[in-house]
Amino acid sequence: MPSSFSFLRFQVSRLRRHHALEHATLQILARRNPRLMLAGYSDLRGFWIIGKVDTQDLQEAVDEALLRLRNGEFALAIHPNCGTNFAVSGLLAGSAAWLAMLGSGEGWRKKLDRLPVVVTLVTLALMVARPLGPLFQAYLTTEAQPGELAVRAINCYENGHFFAHRVLTRQ
Repeated sequence: MPSSFSFLRFQVSRLRRHHALEHATLQILARRNPRLMLAGYSDLRGFWIIGKVDTQDLQEAVDEALLRLRNGEFALAIHPNCGTNFAVSGLLAGSAAWLAMLGSGEGWRKKLDRLPVVVTLVTLALMVARPLGPLFQAYLTTEAQPGELAVRAINCYENGHFFAHRVLTRQ
């Protein structure tokens, strides 16, 4: 029986592979139709594509994404609008603002006097975060080598103006 650590490692790897395939799929769809407004969300069973996209177009993009990742196009796994980028930026900027306010004392005037320091540190933090977000994606939140990952099904859901596709995988 596998240890709980190896099971957890397998689950994390699965999630990271789904995240990479989601990103690659979104990038391929965006290159084919730059006007598409889509979002994605990965989980242990696959990923969701939120937004109005033709199911056949999505199937072709997923197939191409999987093939291109298998052929070593790992850059497709890194998406500029990934939540990882925003989380890293938010964490660094929030930490910088907090650090800048340490020891500012009581009262609005003392806090307002720190505003230039806050702005400077937050700006520096955002500059540092810009390359860190993609690095976090590459080494922590995505796994660009899909291994035995395969698409099992793509299901379309529509409710009024809400459109979503569920991409289910197997490994």
